[in-house]
Amino acid sequence: MDILTAIILGIVEGITEFLPVSSTGHLILATELMGYDAARWSVFNIAIQPGAIMAIVVIYWRTFVAVARGLLTWEPASVAFVRNLLLAFFPAVILGLAFGDQIEAMLENAVIVAWALIVGGVAILIVERLAKTDNVLGISGVSIGQSIKIGLVQCIAMIPGVSRSGATIMGAMALGIDRRTAADFSFFLALPTLSGATVLQLYKHRDAITVGDLQLIAIGSVVAFVVALIVVKAFLSVVTRYGFGPFAWYRIVAGSAALVWLSTR
Repeated sequence: MDILTAIILGIVEGITEFLPVSSTGHLILATELMGYDAARWSVFNIAIQPGAIMAIVVIYWRTFVAVARGLLTWEPASVAFVRNLLLAFFPAVILGLAFGDQIEAMLENAVIVAWALIVGGVAILIVERLAKTDNVLGISGVSIGQSIKIGLVQCIAMIPGVSRSGATIMGAMALGIDRRTAADFSFFLALPTLSGATVLQLYKHRDAITVGDLQLIAIGSVVAFVVALIVVKAFLSVVTRYGFGPFAWYRIVAGSAALVWLSTR
């Protein structure tokens, strides 16, 4: 492992984490393109995700403060906000613990990533065209049933290349939730989901991780944080104006190009 690679992968993580294009899939393809062993970098690719997560904490700090204050007085909207995110988080916990080894094995397969990018792109186009959404009063306005279903859809993203943000946003829209609320739900749900995945990976591989590895993880996390700060704001502007279509077509093109490249290696 080297510093330059850590910086490059941090940039890739920061750009793709909150876009519906699969950060994990892009990190796997990036390591393949650079000729590195995907298995060796798999822990790093997961461990730098909290860097991107911190961008959400910074951008939405007012929301976090408001929810924290509301919880102190058991304010209904704040309680519903936390409840919905926890309900959506639990399915990933259960499946992650039950099938962790199988999920980890897929992180080394770039072909799975390529196909998932294509299929996911087609799915986004279908949902964008057919979903009928209504304005919801923020995350606290999402129902218990919708929250659980979003959590179940998120589990599909355990397949690398599917995209956690893409699955949760499209799943929410398919359930009738408006674009902005769906995106916000996905952003906030990333905090417990990706933090949990990082802690699990670091714990499972604690004996193999060196001080040098931790330093590179720190570098990649800082880079991911800075890049994600810029990308999240730009993403919301693009979605508001153009919808998710551009990301869907990008996925299809990128996945097809990856398949061609992988078949000629």
